[in-house]
Amino acid sequence: MAPETRLVGNMALLPVKTQFKGPARGDGVDSDIIDEAIYYFKANVFFKNYEIKNEADRTLIYVTLYISECLKKLQKCSSRSQGEKEMYTLGITNFPIPGEPGFPLNAMYVKPANKQEEETMRAYLQQLRQETGLRLCDRVFDPQTDKPSKWWVCFVKKQFMNKSLSAPGQ
Repeated sequence: MAPETRLVGNMALLPVKTQFKGPARGDGVDSDIIDEAIYYFKANVFFKNYEIKNEADRTLIYVTLYISECLKKLQKCSSRSQGEKEMYTLGITNFPIPGEPGFPLNAMYVKPANKQEEETMRAYLQQLRQETGLRLCDRVFDPQTDKPSKWWVCFVKKQFMNKSLSAPGQ
């Protein structure tokens, strides 16, 4: 993690290559935290414990858990266009952030220090969610069949760190 990396709570606000509005800019970035989370997802999802070494790890954990939420939705989609609509809806749906009731990782994340930091964190997480969903559609949907790949949806039942961003039973 670069020394000039901005923090929001105890999460790193990392650059993201994105077309979505938000606090993260990724101009000139070849690979970002979303690429890393998608690339390592299939290996990381088997971890029951994950050692947090720095603030960037918290960002990676959030994106990894969000990928699991996306896969739950994408497995039910019959086409890529339906998947993209589901990902758009999931990305902008109201969601809890650290410090709020319903955020499943409050033990590992600190709540924003003030209203401005809260707004920045919410905007950053929404930006991550939107971009992750879009990129996941590129990976999950088979271009020949327009159906979700079994090599991705087979991970739906796996829980990274035994955690989920959704409420129990969802």
